[in-house]
Amino acid sequence: MVKQVLEESETVVVRRGLVVGNYCHDVLIRDDRVVGESLGGAASFVSNVFDNLSIPCHYVSKVGPDFAYSVSHHPISCPSSMTTLFHAYFTSDPDSIGNHDRVLKRIHACDPITPSDLPESQFDFGLAVGVAGEILPETLERMLDICRVVFVDIQALIRVFDPVDGTVKLVGLRETGFFHLLPRIGFLKASAEEAPFVDVEQARKSCCVVVTDGKNGCRIFREDGEMQILPFPAVQVDPTGAGDSLLGGFVAGLIRGLAVSDAALLGNFFGSLTVAQIGVPKFDSRLLQRIKDELDRKAPWTDGCERIDDGAEFKKSAEHEEFQAYLTRAAKLLSTYHAQEDQLDP
Repeated sequence: MVKQVLEESETVVVRRGLVVGNYCHDVLIRDDRVVGESLGGAASFVSNVFDNLSIPCHYVSKVGPDFAYSVSHHPISCPSSMTTLFHAYFTSDPDSIGNHDRVLKRIHACDPITPSDLPESQFDFGLAVGVAGEILPETLERMLDICRVVFVDIQALIRVFDPVDGTVKLVGLRETGFFHLLPRIGFLKASAEEAPFVDVEQARKSCCVVVTDGKNGCRIFREDGEMQILPFPAVQVDPTGAGDSLLGGFVAGLIRGLAVSDAALLGNFFGSLTVAQIGVPKFDSRLLQRIKDELDRKAPWTDGCERIDDGAEFKKSAEHEEFQAYLTRAAKLLSTYHAQEDQLDP
């Protein structure tokens, strides 16, 4: 099991992370009509959660000169390459696309992120969150060298793209150039659709695996057990980025000292907030303050040893149900805020 322990210090320890993955342009198309255009890329959703929870990180992303959005963490500009662009096709007739929420096509891709793009620094944790083939095997290997523990979104490793129309397809992890790195990865996140391409039973022997499953929440697998973490109710408007926000909340919870089960609850919570909006969501400041207050109560920044995963018996924490109830109340309170604001609108 992954066990990351920071050396004792006389000052408050603040974990600093590295997030690697390109920003994108996302176009949402429903029944052949464009219904939204937004900033995309897993890094944008992860940074949104981290920034709102005051998690310090260094970001490495690439865009082209056509990049259309203002972001807090400036990307590397590639003058000879356009910003990665995805078209996400939705339909009012779900039978026409099977069991998938959408059909995703990559229209064009920015340059990949290379090892030389990464800083010459050491980090407490890292996230490899590519969405369009921008994470190279040698880039992930470099991340594993400079980060104490690395979280990997499996989509960064197993996506391939049709050379004609850009349709996203998945291949088995063994067929990629990443499989030999699996024993060095700390946490692996996959959707229920992606999980069969990973071989979860094999992967859980090396790392902690989080499998997301939309309205069913997520399941966590480790060599010594597994847990189902319940979801939070949400009205889905756009599923784009829900898994990314879930990963951001999960990692934020872990580095604040939450148990794995409670960190996964926090991840589910941010995932539920994300599906209710198109594109990168805006989080209510009152809700965020309540979440921060609860995190300070449950897992305050402390001196001395802080652990990302202490390798203890793999089970839900004693406060798991209490934390779930708290987040459920917070979500209901958010609905009340919105209802009151709607009444005030002319």
